[in-house]
Formats: sequence, C-alpha cells, structure tokens
Amino acid sequence: MAVAKGRQDTRVEEIVQLARKQGVPVRFENRGQLDRLANSKDHQGVVALTAARAAATVEDILAHANAGHGQLGLIVLLDGVEDPHNLGAIIRTALAAGAHGVVIPERRAAGLTDAVARASAGALAHLPVAKVTNLVRTMEELKEAGYWLVGLDEQADKNYTDVDYTSPVGIVLGSEGQGLHELTRKRCDFVVSLPTTGPVKSLNVSVAAGVVLFEAIRQRNTHARKVSSFQV
Repeated sequence: MAVAKGRQDTRVEEIVQLARKQGVPVRFENRGQLDRLANSKDHQGVVALTAARAAATVEDILAHANAGHGQLGLIVLLDGVEDPHNLGAIIRTALAAGAHGVVIPERRAAGLTDAVARASAGALAHLPVAKVTNLVRTMEELKEAGYWLVGLDEQADKNYTDVDYTSPVGIVLGSEGQGLHELTRKRCDFVVSLPTTGPVKSLNVSVAAGVVLFEAIRQRNTHARKVSSFQV
C-alpha cells in the first residue's frame, strides 16, 4: 500500500495501522508517484496494489443465488453499458440491494477496469461479475433456470411497478445511448419503463438500475411479511 508523504489525519493513520496489522507492506510516496500508481489524480492519498480478482462465471452467480438461504435470485444483466463510472455505480447499487451478481458482455462494453473498481466503492470485491460472449444465450440459460427477465426501455408502456419481482428475476439494462438491442429486448419476458415528469424523458442507467432493484426488494420484503403473518 502506498500513502502520500505528509498526509496526516486520523483516517489515514487508522488505514496504515490496519494494513500493518494484517501484514500489508506500507510505503510513503510523493503525490506524483501515487498519481502514476493509480492512473489517476483521484485517489485521496492512499493507493492499494492488489492481485486481479478471478473472473466469475454465470454458473458462479447462480450458485451464489442458490446458496442464499431462501432468498430469491436477483441478477443484473447489462447490454453494452460503456461508461466505467456507470458500471461501477451499478455494481455498487446491486450489492447494496442484495443482488447475487452482474452479467456484462465481453465486447463493446465497459470492462472490469480500475476505474470501475473505484466507482464501485469496493463493491467489485464482493459481488460476482461475469463476462459473457453472448448475452442473448445467457438470457436463455437464465430463463431455463427459472428466471423471469425484466428489461428497461423508456418507450415501454408497462410501468416498472406493475411487474411481480417475487420470483427469481434478471433485470436487463441497455447502453447509455442505444438502450436495449432488439434481440435482447425480444428475450425479455417483460419490458418496462420508469415514468418521468417534465422535460426529462429518461434517467441515467445506474439510477434506473437502483430504482428497479429496490422496487424488487420492496416487493420481496412485503411478500415475506405477508407469508410470515400467515404462518403465525
């Protein structure tokens, strides 16, 4: 771990002490060296060098969902999201909402870069993210595994709150510019939109992901409470 020379505050001291306690070597560098290590000036004076995490597979994500102790599968599929900050934000939101994994295309989309890791605020280290060569085929595999697929499209007539999310669900989001590809859209069981007011006709893809993910959690929590009350 590298820390900026002269950086003195309680938070950094805690980080340094924790790193040393865990046997992590700590060195102090000038700001320019930290900028080069981080490939960015946006690092707040602390940079950790870690081994790359092994890529997950869709099978890993399904196994993670099946090991959820009664939780229903919740997976996010991204159809060509290109902005690493959007991808990182979606991974962060998916983890916070209790999703079991994220699926991204191997090509023509943001990859798992250091920018994505930073934008995820650490979530990338905790949530399986699988890269696939054929997203449509993966969608078919999830449907065979019992998942309903809900795609987001600003032109859709169906409101996102009108879908039942209390079964295993995959939420499918398109790219920032094009949205869902036609083949991807056709594989969805439902295509929904998020209603907006005023001149704004659509939301950022990471914001839209959060809205639908937490609607799924809201419905599932409500359903669980109803089931629990019947069992009492």
